[in-house]
Amino acid sequence: MMKTLSILIGASLLSASFTSIANVKFKLEALSENLHVLYGRGGNIAISTGDDGIYLVDDQFAKLSDDIKKQISQLKPGAPEFVINTHHHGDHTGGNENFAKAGSHVIAHHNVYDRLKEKHGEGSKYLPVLSFSQDMTLHFNNEHAQLWHYAHAHTDGDSVIFYKNANAIHMGDIFFNLGSLPFVDVDSGGSLDGVIKAVEQTLSRINNDTKVIPGHGPVTDKQALEAYRALLLKAKSAMVSTMSGGKSLEEVLAEKPLSVLNLTYSNWLPEERVTTLFYRSLSAPNHKH
Repeated sequence: MMKTLSILIGASLLSASFTSIANVKFKLEALSENLHVLYGRGGNIAISTGDDGIYLVDDQFAKLSDDIKKQISQLKPGAPEFVINTHHHGDHTGGNENFAKAGSHVIAHHNVYDRLKEKHGEGSKYLPVLSFSQDMTLHFNNEHAQLWHYAHAHTDGDSVIFYKNANAIHMGDIFFNLGSLPFVDVDSGGSLDGVIKAVEQTLSRINNDTKVIPGHGPVTDKQALEAYRALLLKAKSAMVSTMSGGKSLEEVLAEKPLSVLNLTYSNWLPEERVTTLFYRSLSAPNHKH
């Protein structure tokens, strides 16, 4: 029952761009004195506050910006100095323009800049004003937050944020903590292998006390991330086995390879769509089984 409920919650979060965002219930969770998570409608927001000011990781939807600012003001008054985007999807970047107009400086990987520029146009306030290639570190609020890019994971622009002093990480949509399989955005350069690699490399950098912020779902720990990795590997194994012999997508869909995992799927991301995306990813020319 809880697994089904979590999937339904995840579907609500991910489909917010197609539904009403009225009456969103926000929740703040403290991870340390200087780091909080804000749950709302869309990707989870991390809020850093301290003597230097405020900065965010992700900013959900534009229509929620005023409400998000009210939530931030409960922790510290003023506009965020920075907004970091974990990737380019609208439920994580929709507030960029509103926060930029309020004085925030948006930071993201180069590919996030390129994809937001393609969508919103050159010179748009949605675009990052600072972009990076592999990594950069923000020394702010008595914290050393390293932004580390993982190539071709959920998208081609994903970053994980490692908070050294708080012993916490924000994984964006590389990690869906909903008891389900992730959305691999193949059309935006994502891949199943890339998600697995990002999860494995992140696991190697954290310990049992690390607080893990997923893109969607509740904050959790290393053990839950290890279970997610195991689920991804089972899903890949089932797909590769079914795809053997050069089966077509239609043939693979008919065999329902992911059914062995006994998962519940959302209307937004049904089993057939997950299977199709995984098939496309595992069939890509640069994929190695």
